[in-house]
Amino acid sequence: MSKVLVAMSGGVDSSVTLLKVIESGHKPIGITMKLWEYKHVGGNNLQNNNCCAIESINNAKLVCERLNVPHYTVDFTEDFKEKVVENFVSEYKSGRTPNPCVRCNSYVKWDTFIKQADKLGAEYIATGHYAIIDKKDGIYKIKRGKDKIKDQSYVLWGIPKETLSRTILPLGNLTKKEVRNIAREHSLETADTPESMEICFVADNNYKRFIKEYTGESLENNELDGKTLDPSGKEIGNNPGYINYTIGQRKGIGVTNQKPLYVKEINASDNTITVSEKKSLFSSQCKISNINWLTETQDFPLELYCQIRYNGNISKALVSKDGDNFHANFEDPQLAITPGQSIVFFDNNEALLGGGIIEII
Repeated sequence: MSKVLVAMSGGVDSSVTLLKVIESGHKPIGITMKLWEYKHVGGNNLQNNNCCAIESINNAKLVCERLNVPHYTVDFTEDFKEKVVENFVSEYKSGRTPNPCVRCNSYVKWDTFIKQADKLGAEYIATGHYAIIDKKDGIYKIKRGKDKIKDQSYVLWGIPKETLSRTILPLGNLTKKEVRNIAREHSLETADTPESMEICFVADNNYKRFIKEYTGESLENNELDGKTLDPSGKEIGNNPGYINYTIGQRKGIGVTNQKPLYVKEINASDNTITVSEKKSLFSSQCKISNINWLTETQDFPLELYCQIRYNGNISKALVSKDGDNFHANFEDPQLAITPGQSIVFFDNNEALLGGGIIEII
């Protein structure tokens, strides 16, 4: 019987994960990772779909008590702030669009959580991610989950490769509907909790408010002085500041045009956004930084299946290497390739090979 640290967010997924760990014969310890203090930066922390809300922590405790499992709340706020929030703020202020869930998984939910497991003498960690750990010939791989709508392999590309052998993902072969049914059958308190928020520490989804409060800096120059440009660089309107926009955004452009306009580029240094018609947002290539491989070193160029946004389509691309630089050339042009977002690599058997951060050429 192995000791397993189970990440308990207070939602239905982590609750059923705990149940499955028990059914597999392991000895679980429920751990809720306290990641953020909303009182310091504001926002509504009372939503029960928020993993750091008091109600969520209480739900995690209730489920552990029901299943006779010890539960602890561990303060990871400093690690989370340093490794996730600081990057989020820096990227947005630079006009990029980060994915904090990737960094949280990579540097907190795996790296820091594994260290916590070592302190408590646990051999494994378990989380409620919808992905599959596959072992063949002594080699561990992550594969896409059975539920393709809920599949979360995209946000796992950055985890340390050496932790795969110590990771249990019990929900990979289940659908979300099956998970909820299991929770109801066992009368778990979290059976009908709503889906968790993507960015847990921005409770009201107001990035501008969050960054302003977090940094203590005035963003007034971004509130009135934003300029909207056409692809030629001509000024065609005003906007409330670049920080309110992401690549590919259509709503809130504030410019009348015969055809819909989308954000094509963001320039933080002069507080401008460039807008264009949809057809000009398609591109066939991008640079890649911060690559992490979950498999052995590959020979390049290599034809892979790539995903450039969470829940996005998977497209074939040729990934090449020039010195320390990586590039992806897509077989079919991709819409709104966004700097700061993740590009994730799969093989034709849906095994996760790794990923990196998108950079524009």
